[in-house]
Amino acid sequence: MTTILDGKQTANDLMVTLKAEVAQLIARGVTPGLAVVLVGDDPASAIYVRNKQRRAEKLGIRSVKHTLPADTDQATLLATIAALNADASIDGILVQLPLPPQIDEAAVIAAIAPDKDVDGFHAVNVGRLWTNTPGVVASTPLGIMALLDHYGIAVAGKHAVIVGRSNIVGRPMAGLLLNHDATVTITHSKTPDLFALTRQADLLVVATGQPEFITADAVKPGAVVIDVGMDRNAAGKLVGDVDFASVAPVAGAITPVPGGVGPMTIAALMMQTVTLAKRRLQ
Repeated sequence: MTTILDGKQTANDLMVTLKAEVAQLIARGVTPGLAVVLVGDDPASAIYVRNKQRRAEKLGIRSVKHTLPADTDQATLLATIAALNADASIDGILVQLPLPPQIDEAAVIAAIAPDKDVDGFHAVNVGRLWTNTPGVVASTPLGIMALLDHYGIAVAGKHAVIVGRSNIVGRPMAGLLLNHDATVTITHSKTPDLFALTRQADLLVVATGQPEFITADAVKPGAVVIDVGMDRNAAGKLVGDVDFASVAPVAGAITPVPGGVGPMTIAALMMQTVTLAKRRLQ
């Protein structure tokens, strides 16, 4: 019988532990601080930011939001980040992506102090991950690892195949899995006979942005399938990058959409904010 990997319930369970940790930190004089910077009025970004803030506030984390207009120039945004870098009460800084076209995204990520880079996108943190000395790690891959751990799914010795090579999911996911002793294959749009590789996967992580891209014939029976996508299909229904209806009967375990990876991403962001706040006590 296929196991449904319930990210929503797992995230809620993690929040109980985190709330207790935050209370202990506050009792010792440290209130974890998370700053979110939003440039422009993209509706999806606004929703993501609101969800992150709500979760932070429920935990007792101090959430600070900086909203800048869509026509903000790069110097203004960099000055905002510099002020947050210098603010000792802020443990984590998150600049919501994507940014307007006049902003150099790479320069903005590079401007965040690595030890406050709660998204794990700074080159220093990417380097730490790939040298197996990770500090802060991208939230979605970290959340996936926490979900696998919650269900007792070991990755050591498994063949993990990742579909997608983004800096947000595919690449950091590969680094984390490799650090946990999986054998990792990254596939992408230029991979010849991609499905021949996905059929070899004991653990399949799909992050393509293409609705229902992976179907049952692309999955090894009994595989663990992690669907990072969130898309609308032709009928307007919210779906993932995996065709859940056909793949679920084949898989040994699978994440649903919604309610799988999404809640774990926000949970991982909160986990890392608390971890960064703990450094203030050391």
